[in-house]
Amino acid sequence: MKAVITVVTALLVAVAATNEVHRSYDNDHQHQRSSSINGRQAATIDPAEATSDFWRQKAQETLKAKLQEAPVIAKAKNVIYFIGDGMSAQTIAATRMYLGNENKMLSFEQFPYLATAKTYCVNRQVADSACTATAYLSGVKTNYGMINVGPHVPRYSCTYNRTESEFLGLLKWAQEADMATGVVTNARITHATPAGAYASITNRDWEDDSYVTNAGCDATKYPDVAHQLVHGEVGKRLNVILGGGRRHFVPSTQMDDENVAGSRADGRNLINEWKEAHPNNATYVWNKSGLQSIDVTNIENVLGLFDSSHSLYNLEIDDQQLGAVKPKLTDMVDAALKMLTKDKDKGYFLFVEGAKIDMAHHDSRPRLALEETAEFSRAIELARNITALDDTLIVVSSDHGHTMTYNGYPKRGSDILGIGGYSDEDGLPYTTLSYANGEGYYLTYKEGNPAERVDFSQYDLTDHQTLYMATVPLNAESHGGEDVAVFASGPMAHIFRGNMEQNVLPNLISYAAKIGKYKENGGDGDGQPGSGSSLALCIQLMVVCGVTALLGQLKW
Repeated sequence: MKAVITVVTALLVAVAATNEVHRSYDNDHQHQRSSSINGRQAATIDPAEATSDFWRQKAQETLKAKLQEAPVIAKAKNVIYFIGDGMSAQTIAATRMYLGNENKMLSFEQFPYLATAKTYCVNRQVADSACTATAYLSGVKTNYGMINVGPHVPRYSCTYNRTESEFLGLLKWAQEADMATGVVTNARITHATPAGAYASITNRDWEDDSYVTNAGCDATKYPDVAHQLVHGEVGKRLNVILGGGRRHFVPSTQMDDENVAGSRADGRNLINEWKEAHPNNATYVWNKSGLQSIDVTNIENVLGLFDSSHSLYNLEIDDQQLGAVKPKLTDMVDAALKMLTKDKDKGYFLFVEGAKIDMAHHDSRPRLALEETAEFSRAIELARNITALDDTLIVVSSDHGHTMTYNGYPKRGSDILGIGGYSDEDGLPYTTLSYANGEGYYLTYKEGNPAERVDFSQYDLTDHQTLYMATVPLNAESHGGEDVAVFASGPMAHIFRGNMEQNVLPNLISYAAKIGKYKENGGDGDGQPGSGSSLALCIQLMVVCGVTALLGQLKW
């Protein structure tokens, strides 16, 4: 009976795979920004929207497309995991308007499967990027500010048993399955989110040894994040490392490639140590031309550090005309995929962070945040367009939200970065986007009289450096505690459904790729779902294929 089920399952898998909807992803969001309306494209509204039939037909088209979607029931040979740092639902919605209009969809919003994840830390209602990275990369919720160390250990501790308390997740499991691996970010490569892929530490700020020793800890026993990237069990095996943060790899007594001093106190140059650890078929690059000139055919390992600290914002790169020197996120993802996909028989795992969304929100500068979200969408579109739906799982999510709100009652076609309306109480304007807290408070209320608002229309809202309205004064806007969205496309993407704890995500990804605990026989024998569920899978596929066949009989 088991053999029969196996044969039937195999046949149905083949049918389901052929029915996978190959979407044509929208390229409109790559158009150049227009300066005609406050630095963005003019919104276009279809006159047909004024008719009831327009909306009925759109709903029918969406229903038909949903019914035609069929899951790819197969192992994910490759995985690309995107995290938009601080990319809240409001940020996504506002970016649609920044790129065109309300009907627009970002590339990843067109993925067929959607879930939501709860983001809190073990000891905080509102999370940071360290505890969340631990959850969505390694499958464990931990304390605020800690990376891949169990929650029984207090933050800043340097007296715990590392063997018993530290762990790593998806990138380690991928390497154990002989997959090529890479990490890409436009933050410092040692920052909390990318560090979650390869490091374990009780304080996210210990990016180099000077921070560890200043905290009274022994950096030789509790190594800093940069050291773990170069010499750690996962870090040293990464095929692709692209980001910023050169200062944490260079001694304070030396200057880096752009003549900026490093910050290490131990006198070690970890860039040179990485080169020594990879003497053959490896290269170090520090600018865009170096990145684009990599001999992909012969290079097996690349370390790219493009800034002393974080990368510049997209709009800053444009303003300073540094496009030939500083790679943007899409440039880095393109280069990483060329490196990782050259061996067609070997699978790969690429982790990508769009970090600057979060940083722009902390600064209360939504124009920067929306452009960074647009660039994040472009990078995902590039990845989906050059990979196959039947063998590459792409998962897109966020670590946490922010306090930016999309508010008021602005008319259709209004500038998302402009004035949203006027108060009934003081008659003064308010912006469509504003923050619950942050430095924008000092522009919102008159100095010495916090009960009286400033006329916000006096500020230049076309300037991406302008801070937006905020209610509570803080030196940096805070994170938000809402759930975040999870978008999925490719093999086993259909298991990304419903609301879940954030630490469930690496379990779903490892199951789809058959790595980690699911590597052997799909998890059979340890109580995990695997090939033993073939009958249920067979029934599921029969239903899917039956519905798909019936669609041919429907008249729309």
